[in-house]
Amino acid sequence: MSDLIDLFQHQFMQRALIAAVITGLAAPAVGTYLVQRRLALMGDGIGHVAVTGVAIGLLTGTSPTWTAVVVAILGAIVIELIRERGAAGGDVALALLFYGGLAGGVLLTGIGGQATAALQGFLFGSITTVAVADLLAVLVLATVIVVVGVGLAPQLFAVAQDQEFAQVAGLNVRFYNMLVATLAAVSVTVAMRTVGLLLVSALMVVPVAASQQLTRSFRTTLAAAMAIGAVVSLSGVVVSAYASFSATVATGPTIVILALACFLVTWPVGSLMRRRRRLAEPFPVEEVDDHHVLCEQHVHEHGPECGHLAVEHGDHVDYVHDGHRHAVHVEAGSKHYDEH
Repeated sequence: MSDLIDLFQHQFMQRALIAAVITGLAAPAVGTYLVQRRLALMGDGIGHVAVTGVAIGLLTGTSPTWTAVVVAILGAIVIELIRERGAAGGDVALALLFYGGLAGGVLLTGIGGQATAALQGFLFGSITTVAVADLLAVLVLATVIVVVGVGLAPQLFAVAQDQEFAQVAGLNVRFYNMLVATLAAVSVTVAMRTVGLLLVSALMVVPVAASQQLTRSFRTTLAAAMAIGAVVSLSGVVVSAYASFSATVATGPTIVILALACFLVTWPVGSLMRRRRRLAEPFPVEEVDDHHVLCEQHVHEHGPECGHLAVEHGDHVDYVHDGHRHAVHVEAGSKHYDEH
């Protein structure tokens, strides 16, 4: 334990902890809207496109973080335009991003004279190598994501839930769709040093899926997803650092496994809560047909001494006879019996 404490006294580990918390907050803030729109795999597509952005940064000698941001945003906008105009199905557009982005990144890395191993830290994460400049970039981008994602929650939720209703309500649906796509692209690049471009979608989606098991309102789901994301990211760094004394454990996969473990824990709890809510709901009240039908023939005279069971019914008495309840009814001086 003392060795672990000594390890976290190093600045690179402190930067890793800060980057993990920031990433854990930002990724689910966007993932909540993607899950609401049933675009949970969009993060994977953007992540593959961002590989090309990283390769461009390595090829030109510039910051891979910022080139990945630019390329990822362009890719996200393109896929949103394709989906909006119906030029191809959403799954086809995602497939194009998957294959083209990854292939372009590997190709450009080779053209730059670097081995594909140079992409390793970006594909699967390398949080302990985060420099001060990278941490500042992550902090700025994550702040923008959280502020926009939380500040515009009513508008973004309305568009994600029902676009036709949002349009009737006066919201610019295209603008907010593009905004969510842009936030997703930025979130991918923020998380690429923490969990890696190939696993970033898990950090965007799994905490949201876990929080949905325990919450009922959208705002509560958003807050809980961000809290779960921050906790599993921070825990992933600590667990991987502790395990590194006896084995080589990558931080990114550790964070994802912990997030999946949270879902596995919350799922049965959520199922039990939903079952209890269903049992607590009142049964539907069926309307009783109290309509009186005129007896066509009724020669028997009902009364206190007739021997039939008398049942009080409102302001009169019914007599049980031949499986029916008969009630004396006097109308216009004529006496007859109604049955019901």
